[in-house]
Amino acid sequence: MDSSLVLFAERNAWWILLILAVVVFNRGFLRVFFGTVIVSKDEIGILTKKWVLFGAHRELPGGAIVALNGEAGVQADTLAPGIHFGLWAWQYAVVKVPFTTIEKGKIGIVEARDGRPLSSGRVLGRTVECSSFQDARAFLTGGGERGPQIAIIPPGTYRINLAMFQVSMGDVLEVPDNMVGIVTTKDGAPLATGEIAGKEVPGHNSFQDAESFVRNGGHKGLQEQVILSGRYFMNPRFATVEMKPMTEVPIANVGVVIAYVGAEGVDQTGDAFKHGNLVKRGQKGVWVDPLDPGKYPVNPYTHKVELVPTANIVLNWATGKSEAHKLDERLSTITVRSSDGFTFNLDVAQIIHVPRNDAPKVIARFGTMANLVTQVLEPTIGNYFRNAAQTSDVIEFLKKRSERQVEAKTAIQAALTEYNVNAIDTLIGDIVPPEALMKTLTDRKIAEQEQVTYKTQQLAEETRKDLQQARAMADTQARVVDAERSVSIAEFAAQVQVKQAQGSGQSKTINAEADARVRTISAEAEARAKTINAEADANVVITVGNADAEKARAVGTAEADVIKLKIESMESGNYAAVQIAQALAVNHVQLVPQIVAGGGSNGGSLVDVLLANLIRDGIKPKVVEIEEAK
Repeated sequence: MDSSLVLFAERNAWWILLILAVVVFNRGFLRVFFGTVIVSKDEIGILTKKWVLFGAHRELPGGAIVALNGEAGVQADTLAPGIHFGLWAWQYAVVKVPFTTIEKGKIGIVEARDGRPLSSGRVLGRTVECSSFQDARAFLTGGGERGPQIAIIPPGTYRINLAMFQVSMGDVLEVPDNMVGIVTTKDGAPLATGEIAGKEVPGHNSFQDAESFVRNGGHKGLQEQVILSGRYFMNPRFATVEMKPMTEVPIANVGVVIAYVGAEGVDQTGDAFKHGNLVKRGQKGVWVDPLDPGKYPVNPYTHKVELVPTANIVLNWATGKSEAHKLDERLSTITVRSSDGFTFNLDVAQIIHVPRNDAPKVIARFGTMANLVTQVLEPTIGNYFRNAAQTSDVIEFLKKRSERQVEAKTAIQAALTEYNVNAIDTLIGDIVPPEALMKTLTDRKIAEQEQVTYKTQQLAEETRKDLQQARAMADTQARVVDAERSVSIAEFAAQVQVKQAQGSGQSKTINAEADARVRTISAEAEARAKTINAEADANVVITVGNADAEKARAVGTAEADVIKLKIESMESGNYAAVQIAQALAVNHVQLVPQIVAGGGSNGGSLVDVLLANLIRDGIKPKVVEIEEAK
């Protein structure tokens, strides 16, 4: 290198670096002199070719807006982030735009500026695989159609050629809890004649895949299918959604479904029921099987649910009085005319019950429960009481109110059975007779009450008279009463004494009987003890006596032998006299008695005299010895 250049570079280094920086970082400079385009990382470049001098693709085909083959005009392909060369300013215009961002909770709604014309009958361009509209070339070559697109762009960031596609934001569909979405589509096949809503078709993911809906035969217009609570990416240009609350069937009610869509059904009631057809679920008409209590996602435009209470229903024929169900809000007090020409009003309450399985029949016959009340119950009950009132006068009607009530219940039960309604009870409320009759009755009643008052006063005067007489007699009879009371008191005192004496006697008797019983028991015990002791002593005595007897017998035998020997030694009479003398001596008996008594012819013997004396003095001789001696 020339030394002069090196010296120049060294002296002007800062200026050289400055010029190079300007060249490198000045995009306009690079664009003009080098055909270089720099696209930032968050941008894309939209190319527009200004002109083409030579070649087969100088101009766009007829009707085209976006160039696919390098024709002059907006190019289908965009510039991605980075450095691009050969894009001379004199041939290309470059517009840099930021990425398309679809925010959370939003969807991208697309309209294509170029493509094939819409198919016949379609209002939205069909779906073409083009990477969510980021590949405009694929869209055009794949048969994409210009105009509003049926496909949407979900939330995210995209490199979309905004010269080809116009993107606007739409809200994500939110269906709240306990609500249903009623869908009306804007694209699809036309509805058949006589149909009011499109039938449910599969495969469209709750209308989010609109292209599948159309391809599978979905119809435009009101849809029978509803969408439940949740979030949906639904194209608002394809379908609109109206929120409706879920159909609720309260407890003690059933819901009779009237379907306006579905296949033609076959009547399920047979020939006995001639007031309408009842069909199976899913068919057009009144469903034979009602809905039990609960919540149901029913489309109110295609199905109507008529609530029928299955509990007892009270209907009031009373002006200004109505139950919560409001079925009787138009009923009023019944005005009747009696046989004597008076008109009067009466309130009536009718209790009815509709069985669950008969609810569809009632709706098939009358349409609503309100129609049942106005078309059947109101004329039936009103006419019955008007006819009943004409058979009696007002007074009799009032007096026989209970009988009338029983008769009304029976008659109305028979009449309502024909309409699949059970009449539980009929109650007569307030009866308001005419004022003229009431005045007559009131006057009569007042007169009757006055007569009763006069009689009561008369009885009171008589009672007062009797009271005065009774008082006088009471005053004069005071002493008599005292005397009678004294007599009574004396009698009571005497009776008390008698009772006391009787009580005392009974007490003594009882005590004596008790003592006697005790003594008897004691005596018996002592006697028993003595008997036992005596038996023991007797046994001892017997034993001892037997021994003594043996001893005495032995001794006596010995003595007898001695005496016999003595007698033999002397005369018997002498021996006796000797024994008597000994006995007298031992007992100190006087030998000569004080009194001598004789009774024999011989004047009595000495022995007799002695014996008499012994008897007199109470001395017992030893007879035994004498007798033994004898």
